[in-house]
Amino acid sequence: MRKHWWKILTVLILAYVIVAGLMSPVPRLPILHETIRNTFFHPPLWIAMIVMLLSSAFFSIRYLRKGRADDDFMAVEFANTALLFGILGCLTGSVWAYFAWGALWPNDPKTNGVAVGMLMYLAYFVLRASFDDELRRARLSAVYNIFAFAVFIPLIIILPRLTDSLHPGNGGNPGFNSYDADGSIKRIIRPAFVGFTLLGFWITQLRVRLRRLENPAEPPRAVRETETSPKN
Repeated sequence: MRKHWWKILTVLILAYVIVAGLMSPVPRLPILHETIRNTFFHPPLWIAMIVMLLSSAFFSIRYLRKGRADDDFMAVEFANTALLFGILGCLTGSVWAYFAWGALWPNDPKTNGVAVGMLMYLAYFVLRASFDDELRRARLSAVYNIFAFAVFIPLIIILPRLTDSLHPGNGGNPGFNSYDADGSIKRIIRPAFVGFTLLGFWITQLRVRLRRLENPAEPPRAVRETETSPKN
């Protein structure tokens, strides 16, 4: 029980977010109306995705430093979870955009940047699948993963702020602080950030455990090279 307390907390938080997010009273704002309830799901999914991508890049860096197969497992599974959350973020964002802006995918710098970023991470998995040699695959994909994260963050955070954008907090539009000033938003969206992020770690943990069963962790690269080097 002590090891799984955070999983119980995740279930409780997300149950609260789903029920309260769909049923509790919300501010009646122009244009948004009831679609403001998407605030409890769309932004938290994106935040959780960014945390997963950051974790993936961290383990890629650690793999390049230590050469442990387990770090490569962690990196790829965090990226898998991030891609799942990215797809869910795109779906919830498209629904919101349709009712708020009249298009499922408006021509907006942030949405276009997200599309480019998602394609970059799809290319990451294509790159991994193109190598049979495990060491070469892990090394090259780790370098690519770090590069992809370094490009993805400017695409979705920095560049939209330099031009006109429909998204809150970009192009002169008010940020989400103008929406969550009301306590009815704040008391749900803040737990949502925590809940979806914890869910991402939980999904990743399960996938890493499955990968370890399918591919028993190999000893560090340095050890293998020492063991296989010719003796004098």
